[in-house]
Amino acid sequence: MNTVYDSTIEALIQGCIRGDSTSQKGLYKHFYGYGMSISLRYSKNIEEAVEVLNDSFLKVFTKIKKYDPERSFKGWLRKIIINTALDNYRHNLKYYHALDIENGESSPANETILSGLAYQEILAMVQNLSPAYRTVFNLYVIDGYTHEEIAEMLEISIGTSKSNLSKARENLRNMLKKNKNEYARYSRR
Repeated sequence: MNTVYDSTIEALIQGCIRGDSTSQKGLYKHFYGYGMSISLRYSKNIEEAVEVLNDSFLKVFTKIKKYDPERSFKGWLRKIIINTALDNYRHNLKYYHALDIENGESSPANETILSGLAYQEILAMVQNLSPAYRTVFNLYVIDGYTHEEIAEMLEISIGTSKSNLSKARENLRNMLKKNKNEYARYSRR
């Protein structure tokens, strides 16, 4: 561990506990990129991701006295951002359009396509998933939650969690296949 880094973060946290706005700004700036990378995975666009991130930091600043310095601050922050993103998902659920359950044809996976894609392209594909599929995909694949944990967090059945993950993967495969076909057409010109 870098002790200079640790002491800088600790000083910012202590300042935030005292309510120092300069420390809050410093902590926000320091963890902005990290937090945004999490928020973007759960959001349909950058505006929603910024809203989730800002709401998350508001929670951080109001609950910072509950932070246990024996634990990783990044882990604590990550959990707050994910929970805030889930709150946002549940709050906006009534506004999301229902996605046709039979959205896409069944096809075998071609995971090697991923190697040719940039991070931004993959993120855009994940963001194009329906909110329910995107949320379950992120929780399971990226953040490592079990279907039981996801079902409890989202107040859905375990079967729905598994189904949403399966459909998210199928939709991503179809997007990857389409991306590969478009690339092949473009490169033949």
